Amino acid sequence: MGKLLILTLLGVGLALIGERFVAFRKRALADREVVSIEPQSCHLVEGLETGSEDIDILPSGLAFISTGLKYPGMQSFAPDEPGHIFLIDLNKKTPKVQVLQINDGFDKASFNPHGISTFIDKDHTVYLYVVNHPHLTSTVEIFKFEEQQHSITHLKTIKHELLQSLNDIVVIGPEQFYVTRDHYFTNFLMQVEMFLGLPWTSVLYYTPTEIKEVAKGFLSANGITISLDKKYIYVADVLAHNLHVLKKHDNGDLTELKVVHLGTLVDNLTVDPDTGDILAGCHPNGMKLLPYNPEDPPGSEVLRIQNVLSQHPRISTVYANNGSVLQGSTVASVYQKKLLVGTIFHKTLYCEL
Repeated sequence: MGKLLILTLLGVGLALIGERFVAFRKRALADREVVSIEPQSCHLVEGLETGSEDIDILPSGLAFISTGLKYPGMQSFAPDEPGHIFLIDLNKKTPKVQVLQINDGFDKASFNPHGISTFIDKDHTVYLYVVNHPHLTSTVEIFKFEEQQHSITHLKTIKHELLQSLNDIVVIGPEQFYVTRDHYFTNFLMQVEMFLGLPWTSVLYYTPTEIKEVAKGFLSANGITISLDKKYIYVADVLAHNLHVLKKHDNGDLTELKVVHLGTLVDNLTVDPDTGDILAGCHPNGMKLLPYNPEDPPGSEVLRIQNVLSQHPRISTVYANNGSVLQGSTVASVYQKKLLVGTIFHKTLYCEL
């Protein structure tokens, strides 16, 4: 009787594991084929060879790019090099990138930049907020942009027991921001969460006087941004293939209004400053990210979501590639019909739309 019970329990356990594995492969879009959709005027940006995980473009056309992210288990083409912030001026006829030097007083050797967001104060001073993973922990770093010197000056490191395993950030005021917490840098939780499909990730709201969880129940909260009118926060749930629209309240709380299913692994989000459309950098076949095979690389995909608050938002593909040109896209950002598409560990694409 005892052996029969053990065998029965073992069979149930194996069946559950098998079902979870099938569900995980489905969430990761393991078998999806990518059909190329590429604008005619596109080329890879020279000088960006080790990723461009996040991109934030100022109203002036200056774009900040975080590079060199080291993710546990993820491919890196420069594993022993620290990360950097690059700058590119999209007003130039042929935009070129330059690395922004970090002024003294900051641990540059352990710089591991992830999500970024900019803030411009009333004096037109530009501040750059960066999710950083030094030694696989999480902090938020605040820099001041020194445009004439082509550098950034480190002002402050924000640490808190809740600010762990962060992903992306959007700044809404001086030292006021939302961040997504995805558990990726807490390896065991991440692995359990991804395999079982548990909604354990969340959005946090930070001010110098308080920090609180304001949205939860995501399989893997990833990209985050804000609408042009500052009334709504958009959050990507990468494993659920969803875009969440949340109403922002004066106290920082968020109320979910709707969920838009995109049918792909949604990474970082940006907003077109001319139209208010949402641009999503996506992974069309996520199983190819881990492990990385250069003979069968992960593809890239960019979606545009129009009229997201309407009953029937319009979703269109701006760019798609099977990995032959661009691998592992994370973000797409636009300025005056000039598009930058970034990646986790690969290159950066520039297109004229």
